[in-house]
Amino acid sequence: MTDFLRRLRSFGLVLAVSLGAASALAQLQIRGASSPTPQVVVRAPSYSGDYIVAVVNSELVTAAEVEQRIERMRMAGAPRGGPLPPVTDQLRQQALDSLIEERALLTYARDSGMRVDEAEIDRAVQSIATQNKLTMPQLRERLRSEGLDYARFRANLRDQILLERVREREVGQRTRVTDAEVDKFIAERTTGSAPDTELNIAQILVIVPEGASAETVAQRQARAEAALARVRGGEDFATVAREVSEDANRARGGEMGLRPVSRLPDTFVAQVRDLQPGQVAPSVLRSGAGFHVLKLLDRREVNGVRITQTRARHILLRPSPQLSADVARQRLLDMRAQIERGSASFEALARQFSEDGSAAQGGDLGWVNPGSFVPEFEEAMNRLPIGGLSQPVTSRFGIHLIEVVDRREATLDAKQLREQARLALREQKFEQAYLEWAKDLRSRAYVEMRDPP
Repeated sequence: MTDFLRRLRSFGLVLAVSLGAASALAQLQIRGASSPTPQVVVRAPSYSGDYIVAVVNSELVTAAEVEQRIERMRMAGAPRGGPLPPVTDQLRQQALDSLIEERALLTYARDSGMRVDEAEIDRAVQSIATQNKLTMPQLRERLRSEGLDYARFRANLRDQILLERVREREVGQRTRVTDAEVDKFIAERTTGSAPDTELNIAQILVIVPEGASAETVAQRQARAEAALARVRGGEDFATVAREVSEDANRARGGEMGLRPVSRLPDTFVAQVRDLQPGQVAPSVLRSGAGFHVLKLLDRREVNGVRITQTRARHILLRPSPQLSADVARQRLLDMRAQIERGSASFEALARQFSEDGSAAQGGDLGWVNPGSFVPEFEEAMNRLPIGGLSQPVTSRFGIHLIEVVDRREATLDAKQLREQARLALREQKFEQAYLEWAKDLRSRAYVEMRDPP
């Protein structure tokens, strides 16, 4: 079997629960999570040949599909570079259960009334051709040479897109968050935090070299005292700062910008505590750096919650019947190597290969608050330094290559804080709601088991 056909048949050309995302159930079962109580038991310890194993509503499950699903689950459960786990009755039952469940979801999706237009299928087919570095005529020819019907190929893609849409709608309706839950979430994370104060201070700094003699210290102090006298005599503080100050902000008239008091030296905060905006501290302040003349430009009380926002970008590949998870990971590793070598830019690779709406922006996800992404993505992102590249990261949406572009401090007002809390709570509930929805559909489905011939 060629590599191309192996990729296309890596999922047995059966439908995943969604485009890369909803194979999550099978993955959870591999990790030992609870699965729906099976209504049937596989009688035969192994399969030979191909035949119908089960009828689910109007859909069929074949023995060959069960074997293919077992191999997928074995590969997913094996340590990298290690041996595949053995085929057990439990693994075989999990493979069969996952296929039955997918068929139940598929029939529900088809009966839902949702539609997928031809233009969307065209885009999905084009994406597959691009991933395999084929033109459309080459893709058709390759499918034909491998005995795969193009019309059926498109029909499978249609079902996958339809499943994803129905899943998002149905599970979204099940993940309701109450105001009481939001209040509790916020209270648990802000207990003990008090409103902060931000200060905008301007300074004139006269540096005292380390190990300076008493005479040098006296000269430097006199220079600072003279600057203070000029300001108190009516000269513009910014003008004196540009002329005298030796700090990095001298071009801005010594202005340091608004900063929380927690990020300012305690001696600075104490020196300006009793000042009104526009006033200059009455005396020169001595620190380890030298002598400072301080002016309070602005004071603001911050009643919101301070958070760290992250600006990140990613490249997303969605495992599918046409792209196995292992192949997707390897492609992202190859892209990572290209970026590190400097032979390709992150933005260019994202625009060309990413299967996400951010692709047109080079994968840029913009500034985001904590809790905006699924946990597995966010945990990997938070471990990265600015400029850092992740290893391939698997989430329910697919497999990502992540780069952190920048970070900054921000303050959330009450409305923003509640919205962030609501999003975080919905995310916490999503996976369990999905499992309950899938279990419910499975329990209501007509399932007829067939004995081996």
